[in-house]
Amino acid sequence: MFKKDLSGGPKQKLKSSVQRSIRQSLLTTYPLLSPHIDEVLPKKHSLEQIKLPDRASLYIIDGQPVAYQIDGGALLPHLRLVHRFPQCFPTIRIDRGAIRFVLSGATLMAPGLTSKGGRLPIPVDRDALAAAAGGEVKASAETKKKEEEEEEEEAAGGSDDEEETIHVPNEGADEDGHWSRELEKGEPVVIMAEGKAEAAAVGILSMGTKEIKEKGKGPVLESSHYLGDGLWRLNLD
Repeated sequence: MFKKDLSGGPKQKLKSSVQRSIRQSLLTTYPLLSPHIDEVLPKKHSLEQIKLPDRASLYIIDGQPVAYQIDGGALLPHLRLVHRFPQCFPTIRIDRGAIRFVLSGATLMAPGLTSKGGRLPIPVDRDALAAAAGGEVKASAETKKKEEEEEEEEAAGGSDDEEETIHVPNEGADEDGHWSRELEKGEPVVIMAEGKAEAAAVGILSMGTKEIKEKGKGPVLESSHYLGDGLWRLNLD
């Protein structure tokens, strides 16, 4: 998608209503980001848009990239945001052999995920496992702090920018890199790479993970952004 160097348009400050809409869209699409949303989009700071070629847009705040969007579609996290909060986005993993192809802008194919070095989800009911282990699933300290702040705001009469309550699902990757639920066609996903600590790419699944396992062939990702591409190198100064 962004193989060539990009020259973006001028930064445009977004209206408050548009900023609220983008904030809510991020929370709805990536509920695991909820405990960190005030770090990602501080409420007293302005979100800006940079228009890119091919009807794409990049959203930045304080000079830091947050997400990109193609032709009004889903908001996809910029890799710099993924690297800050890697646990907040569903992941699959490519094997070593697929890395050079993905990082050159080639279409990701199913064999790079179904091989020994690849990782696709293994569905697990993490709530049930936690209950079976003898305890309730406890909210993280950050989540509890956010809940306490929301309760204080409600007691004080509410906040100026009310957000829809977001349920934070109990999901994530296991120690071996398998996400805990199947991912659907059209769902945003982060691409990890065998032997690498940080994400290599982001995109939208053109085939659900269950189907990838069953077919074992064909393209699986579209609208991708990868390390070293034009979006990664875009000068935001």
